[in-house]
Amino acid sequence: MPTLTALAPDPRQPEYRLVEVDRGRFASLPAVALEPLALAVGTELAGPVLARLQELADVEAAYRGGLRALATRARARFDLRRRLIQKQHPPHAVDTALTRLAAQGLVDDRRYALEYAGRRAASGRGPARVLADLLAQGVERGLAEAAVSEALAQEGIDPARAARTVAARRAAQLAGMPPATKKRRLLAYLARRGYRGAEVRELVEELCGSF
Repeated sequence: MPTLTALAPDPRQPEYRLVEVDRGRFASLPAVALEPLALAVGTELAGPVLARLQELADVEAAYRGGLRALATRARARFDLRRRLIQKQHPPHAVDTALTRLAAQGLVDDRRYALEYAGRRAASGRGPARVLADLLAQGVERGLAEAAVSEALAQEGIDPARAARTVAARRAAQLAGMPPATKKRRLLAYLARRGYRGAEVRELVEELCGSF
């Protein structure tokens, strides 16, 4: 049966303990999570205790993986969960780690959606494209729709005016093309950027001539 051979403070993280099993490093785990196990150096680790230590280690690994991912950029909860599972972290450990990250304010879909929508709208993306991007990242639809509306209001962006600005710039780049080709390409370009519908078709007609 495996034996606990060391349990010492982690010099890099005072609230953590370095756990050693059979003289091999097992993991650095939060001291508060270890307290219920009443561990003592030199004792043999029964199956349930060892399983719990492995569970704690899995959660800690997923948590640290989440911190590394968030250090590069903010992420929606679903998107971060998908990334961590792709990195081979056990799903149950990922879910526990995400709850921990959320409790620390590091994962917040509402804040993320609002910030993302604001950046993308300011860069010229239309509401439909921003909404689609948020949904693809796993943000709940109602939350995503509210974030897009709020972001447009906060940024003072009028979608119709923004569409006209984007369309006029692109139309100028397509100058000299046959009218039918110009219309087709302009419509496709606007659709990719999230500007669609009858109003957009009317705008293209105005810039390129009637359909």
